[in-house]
Amino acid sequence: MDPLHDPLHSRRIEALRAMTGAQRMAEAFALTEMVRKLFVAGLRKQFPDMPEPEFNELMLKRLEKCRNRNY
Repeated sequence: MDPLHDPLHSRRIEALRAMTGAQRMAEAFALTEMVRKLFVAGLRKQFPDMPEPEFNELMLKRLEKCRNRNY
């Protein structure tokens, strides 16, 4: 769904505008941590038996693929 046509979009914007800068930063950090945990859980689900050192290496390689794609 297009975020601009989401019925809750305007409510989200209002809620963000009501927050202080510090509150918005805290929310951004919390969302980042949630996404990181989901990423790790999804990767671990794909490779449940992979030893931790190899898993960490794979995780870093996958993260590297995502880096700077927003620019």
